[in-house]
Amino acid sequence: MQATHSDESAALFSGYNVAAYDEMFGLDRTPRPHYAPLHDRLIDLGPAEIERRNKMADLTMRNQGITFTVYGREQGVEQIIPFDPIPRLVSAPEWDRIERGLKQRVRALNLFIRDIYHNRSILKDRVIPAELIFGASGYRRGCLGLRVPKDIYMHVSGIDLIRDATGEYLVLEDNCRTPSGASYVLKNRQVMKQVFPFLFEQYNVRPVDDYTDRLLSVLRYIAPDGCDDPTVVVLTPGMFNSAYYEHSFLARHMGVDLVEGRDLVLDRGQIFRRTTRGLERVDVIYRRIDDEFLDPLSFRPDGILGVAGLMGAYRAGNIGLANSLGTGVADDKGIYPFVPDIIKYYLNEQPILNNVETYRPLISSHRQHILENLESLVVKAVDGSGGYGMLIGPASTKAQRDEFRRKIEDDPRGYIAQPTIQLSRHPTFVDGRLDGRHVDLRPFVLYGEDVSVLPGGLTRVALPEGSLVVNSSQGGGTKDTWVLQGSPPVDPLRASAQAAPGGRS
Repeated sequence: MQATHSDESAALFSGYNVAAYDEMFGLDRTPRPHYAPLHDRLIDLGPAEIERRNKMADLTMRNQGITFTVYGREQGVEQIIPFDPIPRLVSAPEWDRIERGLKQRVRALNLFIRDIYHNRSILKDRVIPAELIFGASGYRRGCLGLRVPKDIYMHVSGIDLIRDATGEYLVLEDNCRTPSGASYVLKNRQVMKQVFPFLFEQYNVRPVDDYTDRLLSVLRYIAPDGCDDPTVVVLTPGMFNSAYYEHSFLARHMGVDLVEGRDLVLDRGQIFRRTTRGLERVDVIYRRIDDEFLDPLSFRPDGILGVAGLMGAYRAGNIGLANSLGTGVADDKGIYPFVPDIIKYYLNEQPILNNVETYRPLISSHRQHILENLESLVVKAVDGSGGYGMLIGPASTKAQRDEFRRKIEDDPRGYIAQPTIQLSRHPTFVDGRLDGRHVDLRPFVLYGEDVSVLPGGLTRVALPEGSLVVNSSQGGGTKDTWVLQGSPPVDPLRASAQAAPGGRS
């Protein structure tokens, strides 16, 4: 017998298991109010139509070369970043709290970085152990006393959020150096508008399209004094970097040049760009190169990606740099447990967004707890990123746990541990139907004349069933994130059906 459209639609959610905190469904499997119209629309579309449009989205991503490079795999390293067509929705009240919490956190971290490189009041008052600061890989002694334009250090940050079993948003990581992913936020929205325009019909979604305009405004704001029409460039390590697509995307959409270190030169204390017309002065660099590779004269002498003498030009106030040097001290995972204290110390406010409970091996009782419970904890290297240098206890082998036990015992400063949190799940299109997959959220915060947050950010998806690793560098995917304005839309058909005796739930 041939399957009917209604049979196919019913199959869309067949076997869907509501586990952990589900973004779309409550425990009684009823769609949350702001998800209800989307849920019904997906049912109406059915799996065949979603599959057809999902292939269109995939083709669009391929044709536009929306790629990400995965290191450490033998097969082709440059891949199309997987895109899931089912959008994540964030209600207006939820976003209001997230936005206030992120602004609060970034303001406090910025004050913290300035203090560390100047007065060190927070160390004198013993809020944070000094050895944690001086042992951080992101701490730069060469930044002591360094004055930066407008006293802003973190111009672009990506703060990773998760939801626990109760649905509370928690901060998982602060990314204060060169966070990636904003370009995928913008491309995901473009693809959704092209391939699934009708899904927008019932929602009032906050736009994200002006991100590059706002980023350029931030960069121009930190130009050297007296520079009324600054020249801005994006500095990339080159086409073999994992985030090269993003570097080129942002430069193109800001209308500025994408350069490599070999394109720039120091001359009489100023930074210039080599062009066919001769040298042209550069005023602001949005650098996507780590500190230690920026200037071989100040950091690694074997570094070939940066510009010799850049640090001197920066110290002299002749170039604006985003993010500033030394910001890595704020996203060292050894510092992360102290961020609530940092917020209270500098702002005299209670944190709006809480941290994940974190154990520090430097504390003997914590270390003992970690070593005795490795199979249930997530262990992270304090200077790790991109999902590298992690142990996920429940998915680990004995050999892996033994390896991390040795690492922790040898270098307790180098690791932290956190409970294994079942990240919230979201319906994800897999093999012709929807299944729950764990997700997180990376909103992007810009700090220039004011602090602003890109509405939504990058929702990352752990595509293998049960996996908690969402990083794109580990094979994770992405989905569009809709921050809604105003009240959730009302679906007349659903309201009518629910009001009727025996109406659906």
